[in-house]
Amino acid sequence: MNRILAAVFLLSLGVAPVLAGPVTDFDDAYDVAYASYRTALFATNSGDADKSDGALKQLDSTWKGLTAKYLASPPPQFEADPLWGQTIQEVTSLLDQAMTQTAAGDLPTAHSTLEGIRDALGSLHARNHIETFSDRMNAYHAAMETILEIDMTKLNTATRQTLLEHSAVLAYLAADVLAAPSAAANASPEFMALAARLQASVDQFVTAARLGDEAALLSSIGALKAPYSKLFLKFG
Repeated sequence: MNRILAAVFLLSLGVAPVLAGPVTDFDDAYDVAYASYRTALFATNSGDADKSDGALKQLDSTWKGLTAKYLASPPPQFEADPLWGQTIQEVTSLLDQAMTQTAAGDLPTAHSTLEGIRDALGSLHARNHIETFSDRMNAYHAAMETILEIDMTKLNTATRQTLLEHSAVLAYLAADVLAAPSAAANASPEFMALAARLQASVDQFVTAARLGDEAALLSSIGALKAPYSKLFLKFG
C-alpha cells in the first residue's frame, strides 16, 4: 500500500496519518522559501541594487536549505513526479543567473530571470494536481499582465470588446483568489484590507469596461497593479 492510500485508510479509521508530518514539513519550508522569492522579485524590480543583493542572498539561503533536505528525497506529494529533480535544478539555475545578473548591475534582466521561477514551480504544482493560493495569485497576475500590455492608443470598438472580455476573466480569477486564502492570510486582518483593495480595483475595471469610457478605462487599468502587488508581496 503506497503512502497516499495508507493515509486514506488511516483517515477512514479516524487515525491521524503519519503522512501529514512530511507533507506539512515540506509545505512550511516551501512557504518560507517562497516568501523570500517574492521579496527578491520585488527588490529586483525596485532598481535598488543593495536591496536586491540582500534579498537574493536570503532567497539563496532558504532555497539551499530546502534543496539540501528534499532534492534527493522529495516529500510525499511530489515523490512520484519524474521531473522533480529537474525542476529543483531549474529553479537553482535561474536563481544563480539572477544573482550573477544583479552583481553585474543588470536588475531588469535579473527580475525577468526570477519570473521564470514562478513558472517552474507553477508547472510542478500543475503536474501533481496541486493548487495553492500562490498558484491562484499567479493566474490572476498573468491575466492582469495581458491587460496591461494592451495598446490603449488604439481604443476602438474591437479593443473595447477585448477589454470587456478580459474584465470578465479577471473578475473570475479575483473571486478564485479571494475565496480560498492561505491559512496565514485567513488569520490576518491585514489580508482582509488588502483583499478588499484588490476586489475594488477589479470592480472598477469591470465597470469601466462595461461603459467603454476611455478615461475610466485608462484610470482603472492603471489602478490594477498596486493592489495586486501589495497582496502578492505579503501573502502571495
